This record gives sequence, C-alpha cells and structure tokens, in this order.
Amino acid sequence: MNLFYRLAAIVLLSGSTPAAAADSSDLVASLKQGGYVLVFRHTATDDSQKDVYPFRFDDMSAQRQLSEKGRDMARQIGTAIKELAIPIGDVYTSRLNRAVEAGKLISGREVRPVDALTDSSNASASGMANPTGANAKAGQAVRQLVDAVPKPGTNTFLVTHKTNIADAFGKDAGDVQEGEAFVYKAGSSGPATFAGRIKLADWNAKADK
Repeated sequence: MNLFYRLAAIVLLSGSTPAAAADSSDLVASLKQGGYVLVFRHTATDDSQKDVYPFRFDDMSAQRQLSEKGRDMARQIGTAIKELAIPIGDVYTSRLNRAVEAGKLISGREVRPVDALTDSSNASASGMANPTGANAKAGQAVRQLVDAVPKPGTNTFLVTHKTNIADAFGKDAGDVQEGEAFVYKAGSSGPATFAGRIKLADWNAKADK
C-alpha cells in the first residue's frame, strides 16, 4: 500500500471515531457557506433485482434499482438540505440509474452522469460485497472530481457506489453506509481535505432543531 492510501486510511479511521461523529451537526451547519464536495453512496436498493446487464444504461429491467426505502431515504436527505438552505452547485452521478435517481431526489435537480462515478466493480457481486480499494485508476478519477473547487458559494454533490469510494479513499472506506456522504473541504491550492462523514440520521437531527 503506498503512502497516499496509508494516509487516507488513517484519516478515515479517525473520522469514524465517536468524537468525530459528535461533530457531524457542526459539519452539516458549515455546508451553508459552500466550498465542500459531498461524495454520497447511493441509497438503499431492491435486493430482489440483479444487475444482469447494468451497463445498458437505458434498460431499467437489466440493472438493480432503488427500493422504496432508498427513494424515501434520498427524499429525506433532500428535504433536510432544502430546509437547511444548503447551496448546491454541480451534481454528478454514476451512469447507473440507482445513482442517477438518488442524485435527483437528494438535490432536487437534474444531474450529470459521468464515467468516473460509475460502478468500478463492473457490478460484480463479490466486488460490491468486499471492496478492496484496489482500482487505482478508478480512485484517481473520483479524487479528481473531489479536488475540483465548487462554484463560489455552492457545494458539489457526487453520487456513486461503495467500490468507487473504497478505490478513492482506501479499503477502510468500504464500510460506507447507503446514503452516507464523505465530505471534503476544497482547497484554494492542492487537494481537498477530509472534513467528516454525514449519515442519514445526521441530516434529520440537524433539520429537526
């Protein structure tokens, strides 16, 4: 494992501690000023469906879709973001419909599907269950989007898959939950810095206050 991935793993582990989790409310509040990139894992899917031909992007019958629970999760996040007046800039998603739909429901707008966020495991069941963070090329593509500075006063949203997140931030990021977001603060020069993780409950807790 090279130095980059070792450092990423250390940062992610520190971001998973109870102390870091306790600061999630402050992190959500700080998004109001813009300048952050949020990397979401798409919300819950229908496990009874299989990715038969997932890269036939227009054939919804050949790829796994969001479940009703997943749609409700995405709507809850979107409602909280709207109530908190968090400014949204560019929204990029995987080309798979479950990520496209989640992105639309979370952001309330049209999205831009891109190759960099499309399932790097090629929809392999073993890859989705046990991400190794081994696809350096896929990880670099995600990091390039994360390091791009958002439009002034806005936050960039990325909606992708568990494997892409592990590829970008190290295998320890493979514990990312459905609908969870990894948050990065854009730098004026150099790569973005890890700011924390936001789960569904964190959005709801902040919006209810």
